[in-house]
Amino acid sequence: MLTVGSAINGDHGWGLLGTTGFFLTGNGYDAAAIVLFLFMMVFMDTTATIVTGACAERWSFKSFFLFSIFVGAFIYPVFGCWVWGGGWLAQLGYRLGLGHGACDYAGSGVVHLQGGSLALITAIMIGPRLGKYKNGKVVNPIPAHDIPMVLLGCFILAFGWFGFNPGSSLSAMDGRIGIIATNTMLAGMGASLSACLYMWWFGPTKKPDPCMMGNGILAGLVAITAPCAFVAPWAAFVIGLVAGVLVVVSCFFFDKMGVDDPVGAISVHGVNGAWGVLSVGLFADGTYGAGYNAVWSNGVTGLFYGGGVSQLSAQAIEVLVCIGWNVIIGGIIFYIVGLLVGGNRVPAKVEIAGLDVPEMGAFGYPEFIKHIPPSDISDSMVEAIRAGKALEPTDLAAMSSASSGSAVAV
Repeated sequence: MLTVGSAINGDHGWGLLGTTGFFLTGNGYDAAAIVLFLFMMVFMDTTATIVTGACAERWSFKSFFLFSIFVGAFIYPVFGCWVWGGGWLAQLGYRLGLGHGACDYAGSGVVHLQGGSLALITAIMIGPRLGKYKNGKVVNPIPAHDIPMVLLGCFILAFGWFGFNPGSSLSAMDGRIGIIATNTMLAGMGASLSACLYMWWFGPTKKPDPCMMGNGILAGLVAITAPCAFVAPWAAFVIGLVAGVLVVVSCFFFDKMGVDDPVGAISVHGVNGAWGVLSVGLFADGTYGAGYNAVWSNGVTGLFYGGGVSQLSAQAIEVLVCIGWNVIIGGIIFYIVGLLVGGNRVPAKVEIAGLDVPEMGAFGYPEFIKHIPPSDISDSMVEAIRAGKALEPTDLAAMSSASSGSAVAV
């Protein structure tokens, strides 16, 4: 559990920026600090990686390379300091009486809402994939190429969450670790169940969509990440049930709004990251958290357990600040990076041909497809795909002939 150093070792102000330990030097050159850095590096990496899902299939690698450096070196650590480093959001409790200040146990806000907010602004700025909208208006779903691989990724993430959340206790000697692990499981299970049932009963196909089930379990895990230590198991399950419906509704909402998010990163991490942070202010039962953020009078207590609106207010402030910080600063940096590298998005012909060889120089799927050079794709084909039209067999034959027998999947 992190505590506010300024409340214990003298008042050092609101903590807007860290001032020591850069590059693991000075008081950062310490075994305990370095172990914490290693652990926290994975959290930062998660935030940066979330953005790649929203910008997939059209993001220039040069832009991704530079933007990720800014996320890891500036955007993420500044906000992380405000919540987890004894900064001003953590101090809302003992300075202003807002509960225990912003309580975000394993990072629904610091990790996931940050990533989701960055995903939102970058997806808007980079624009939808070619063919995503017919005539620029009607949603044209682009299905995943390999559903079993999608679900395998979901299960790997779900397994890793049991290091993510229980590991945030920073000690297996903390008796709360078992409750944290159980709450994590219950929320993921509840969200996958509610996403499945929602698609089955109300979805466009009236079938239990496997991709939405996968996004459901991830949404539940995101939502429980902040409150996992502060809520009872029944509440964890309810938080997950809400998350599973939220992610489905949110995915369809952003699609209709013209924001193309290939993997649902905004909905999984952004929307449910916000829900997870707010749920602390609703469901925290007061049985844990005395001393958290240097408030010792009681455990973290939410609205439903008699805590009033003070804790919920602190949580709401964290949500609003997180969105504002990442959308504004992330958007500015994304724009500048685009200017530096000649555009954040690859050319249309590269997008159609596939980014693997043009951007990375390696085949992504050598067993399924041979490379079609972007130069072999005509302007008329680009316009057809941009309008959401299927290519004619004659177009594919022409591409195949131009590329000496290679084939392309569209």
